[in-house]
Amino acid sequence: PGLKTNPPPRHGTGSVESLTQLSVVTYGGGLWHTWFDRDLGIGGLVLTKGADGSLRKRLLSVHEPVMRVPSLCIHLQSTEERASFAPNKETHMAPVLCLSALRKPAPAEAPADPFAGGQEPELIALVADRLGVAEGDIASMDLSLFDAQAPALGGAHGEFVFGGRLDNLASCFVCLESLVDGTALLAPDDPDVTCIALFDHEEVGSASASGAGGPVMKELVSRVAEAFGAAPEGEAVKRGLQRSFILSLDNAHAVHPNYRGKHEAAHRPVMGGGTVIKSNANLRYATDAVTSFIVRELAQRAGVSVQEFVVKNDCPCGSTIGPIISTLVGIRTCDIGMPQLSMHSCREMMGAADLSHCHALLTKFFSDFRAVDAQLEKCAPCGE
Repeated sequence: PGLKTNPPPRHGTGSVESLTQLSVVTYGGGLWHTWFDRDLGIGGLVLTKGADGSLRKRLLSVHEPVMRVPSLCIHLQSTEERASFAPNKETHMAPVLCLSALRKPAPAEAPADPFAGGQEPELIALVADRLGVAEGDIASMDLSLFDAQAPALGGAHGEFVFGGRLDNLASCFVCLESLVDGTALLAPDDPDVTCIALFDHEEVGSASASGAGGPVMKELVSRVAEAFGAAPEGEAVKRGLQRSFILSLDNAHAVHPNYRGKHEAAHRPVMGGGTVIKSNANLRYATDAVTSFIVRELAQRAGVSVQEFVVKNDCPCGSTIGPIISTLVGIRTCDIGMPQLSMHSCREMMGAADLSHCHALLTKFFSDFRAVDAQLEKCAPCGE
């Protein structure tokens, strides 16, 4: 979750009390109070025009504190406001970009390009400067704000990682590293196809062309089948799907030392204790008895511990892309994740050791899954 600039991002009130602000929208379910008084950078996708009329996609990342959402000082708050900090996302979360006195003036005449008409001139100047292009060459933008403070190791022994978007960049990082290390252990003639998939829009339901609810996984199966000369909907593909396995990796909820009652008494994952297997009888997670066994067996082979998590009966349960993908493609799935605190905060925390634990588990998954899966026999009839 985070703040995204609206299209166009010029704030509706323009400059207020000598300050220039941007129009933003909240994306996903964030802990929005944590975004106040943070040094914010900006980044995302920018479409630029070339001299020959061509269009080019550019990635922008401004890791400088160019914006801030200031909080209201306690002296100007009522007793009720002090007791319950409940910011209005529309009126209280517009970030300050610059002093109006230093702001670039808007064009005297309406630009011919409809995109340029509603832009904040100061933001356009910033983006053009960082990309090394002319301001008039910017054709479109999809930008997000983020915590500009660099991630850091913390704790008395450096045992924690503090940073923004650990959920779920930490998982993406470990997946990529494990894919490289795990496949290096396979024989050159290994018959399996091993891959990772990193999706957009998990925080807002995954229902998009590039989300887990879109066509990506089905197209992947079809293209792999065609590469091997098999019919995408043929019997060989159907048998291959039954032999396949997905690990859905999304950070998990570590037990909070100040809110222990929020966790089920026997299922309290701790940071540094290993990767968490997530289960839910109402299928908010895709884990079942067989897929959880496979993960536990792989962890044993890797020499690392795993932890178990279920949500309390009197507490709502989040979900992941695991059930979505397993429903779309019919592949066995287990939902797992590294435990963390402050999930969906502007700045989160997790155990540094859990990155190594999860890397060892995933590397073993990529190298040894087929051997573990071979231990499973078809289910015998009841009574045998």
